[in-house]
Amino acid sequence: MNKPLSAQEALIYVMVMASAVDRTMNDREMSRIGELIHALPVFKGFDDEKLIDVSRDCAKLLAGSEGLDIVLETVRDTLPPRLYDTAYALAVEVASADLSVKAEELRLLSLLRDRLDLGKLTCAAIERSAIARYRKG
Repeated sequence: MNKPLSAQEALIYVMVMASAVDRTMNDREMSRIGELIHALPVFKGFDDEKLIDVSRDCAKLLAGSEGLDIVLETVRDTLPPRLYDTAYALAVEVASADLSVKAEELRLLSLLRDRLDLGKLTCAAIERSAIARYRKG
């Protein structure tokens, strides 16, 4: 039996899901995931050596039948509600990393918002913040 995910691992699942949803995990997105893990307080104490294994486990789940639903449920059931908006913000960060958000990524954000029962205003604020950060001069 697999050991339960930690909240940090569930947040990594969100980022991997956001990167993989368009069937390509590009270098810019993977680099952004690493930067976020190193920079954000929510990942304090996370063992970097586990990142590849956690990412691989998520990718395996995603590749299976109904993988996206399973990962979304796993994330919702693992995270405390106070981290739901953090999960959404991380998904937006990874989706925005290549400076274009594809239809598949928008659909994932919608599914994540609904699964985590996040308010539209909260999500709009998070999205608007990413637009401001990634805007070209």
